[in-house]
Amino acid sequence: MLWKLVPAALLAVALARPAAACDQCGHAGAEHAKVIVTPASGTAATGAVKKGIRTIELSVTADGFVPAELHAKMGETVKLAVTRTVERTCALDIVMKDLGVNEPLPLGKTVAVTVKPKKPGTYRFACAHGHVAGNLVVE
Repeated sequence: MLWKLVPAALLAVALARPAAACDQCGHAGAEHAKVIVTPASGTAATGAVKKGIRTIELSVTADGFVPAELHAKMGETVKLAVTRTVERTCALDIVMKDLGVNEPLPLGKTVAVTVKPKKPGTYRFACAHGHVAGNLVVE
């Protein structure tokens, strides 16, 4: 019954959806800035290694980047094969600031993103706004 403690005018403002929503994800203003798509638990991928290159398939779906956690070993070149499968999403690009990646993701086309992390750690990949994200874990 917490809602009874909030004045009706404040409740109406809190529940109102902004009129001008993002064409890509449907959120707007402060709501757009707060949206963070978190990875589903248990989703991780390691891909296959061939000639020293680890290739991992990554999709952009209604759930965000799938899988949201990727694993690689130190010293490997990592090739992400990224395919955006949904039109309405913030993830029109893949950005990995720590690795200098900023690539557009056209709908229905696979984009190859190749990186070679110089040290172990967790490298974040996200949409340009940083709302839809995942991690590349290098051990």
